[in-house]
Amino acid sequence: MPTLLLGHMAALDHQTPMGHPERPDRIRAVERALEDECFSGLIREQAPRAKPETIALAHPEAYVQAIVAAAPRTGIVRIDADTRMSPGTLEAVLRGAGAATQAVDEVMTGKVRNAFSAMRPPGHHAERTQAMGFCFFNNAAIAARHAQTAHGAERVAIVDWDVHHGNGTQDIFWSDPSVLYASTHQMPLYPGTGAVSERGEHGTVVNAPLRAGDGGDLFREALETVILPRVEAFGPDLIVISAGFDAHWRDPLANLQLTEADFAWATKKLMDIAERRCGGRIVSLLEGGYDLEGLARSAAAHVKTLMQG
Repeated sequence: MPTLLLGHMAALDHQTPMGHPERPDRIRAVERALEDECFSGLIREQAPRAKPETIALAHPEAYVQAIVAAAPRTGIVRIDADTRMSPGTLEAVLRGAGAATQAVDEVMTGKVRNAFSAMRPPGHHAERTQAMGFCFFNNAAIAARHAQTAHGAERVAIVDWDVHHGNGTQDIFWSDPSVLYASTHQMPLYPGTGAVSERGEHGTVVNAPLRAGDGGDLFREALETVILPRVEAFGPDLIVISAGFDAHWRDPLANLQLTEADFAWATKKLMDIAERRCGGRIVSLLEGGYDLEGLARSAAAHVKTLMQG
């Protein structure tokens, strides 16, 4: 079965101030990389707009409405220290959540084996009631909840290899035994969460922090010894990847030393578990990655691996 690629030009309309790392050129870089002939086999679809009630699977309705109400008609407004909204932001975040749910729909119904959403802004820092860290709605959490409510998934595993810990995803599923959240990330680093001792109420939070300067060998060791065994034992019906590529050695916002080969390796390892546990079902969602070359090369390696399933 083919791999699905979801995108939408609305991702380019979320504007941030000059010099802000989370910028439209991120999507342009990924799109250029995926125009190569080797990606001709991708199924390419436009991301739909998510309905507010779908987003409310992961966020209270009042919070969803507050984000809608905060959208400016002109200019750029500040949501928190580094999170901004422009007139195009709301459409971008609605399409990002829509891409996540569309990916789940097509993967869970067997139309495609796996899917990648190339949308921005990212989502994994968005807590139940707090936008932060460039994020408004938590797309990975929405995807997991949608798989459960619309497709009867009993257990969903979310694996997050963004260099920053996904505090939002951890917050949303802290008390939920039906969703496993597992993360590698640099620590100490923004947002300050992600210690090994943070395990959730039911032991379904798994953190494997890395230190500044760590490279692919320690990243792979963390996955092989800590995260992958837990994902395998959890027996998920779907694996969701929070695919941030800012652990790449070129990235300006952190200090890990990963290469695109490390992301391809991690992708293949999760695909192997998905084959054994859930019919190969993987939904991957773009999170961070702020050096354009490192992002483009890493996303290409990731998607190429997904296509080889």
